[in-house]
Amino acid sequence: MNLVLDTNVLVAGVRSRTGASNLVLIAGFEGRFDWMCSVPVFYEYEEVLGRAEFLLETGLDRATISRFLDAVARIVVPVDIEFQWRPQLRDPKDEMVLEAAVNARADAIVTHNLRDFGEVPQRFGVDVQSPSETKRRLML
Repeated sequence: MNLVLDTNVLVAGVRSRTGASNLVLIAGFEGRFDWMCSVPVFYEYEEVLGRAEFLLETGLDRATISRFLDAVARIVVPVDIEFQWRPQLRDPKDEMVLEAAVNARADAIVTHNLRDFGEVPQRFGVDVQSPSETKRRLML
């Protein structure tokens, strides 16, 4: 299965070791699915996980987040953005995720913000799933 993980899944997975997002991250590191990622999406991962308020909230330091992101960079399948279909969504950051998924021919986008994507991804043959749904489909 080819999946694109929205940044909010990484945030939730790092914040809580007991939730579905954390299990999805672990499954990604274990190679249970192909984690597809474009450069713009990865830059957003870096920006959000490196925010001072996130570091304070989680008690993590920049070095730990850097090591985590290095590990992510080693396992993701790079996605080149060859086609853009903007605008499709209200949030430009969601557009990056949609573009990564469409260009990767991903099976699904995994996000906590299902409503933000609406029915648009389905027009491109991409499903939108919550981390809980992904956990169920991966039988975690």
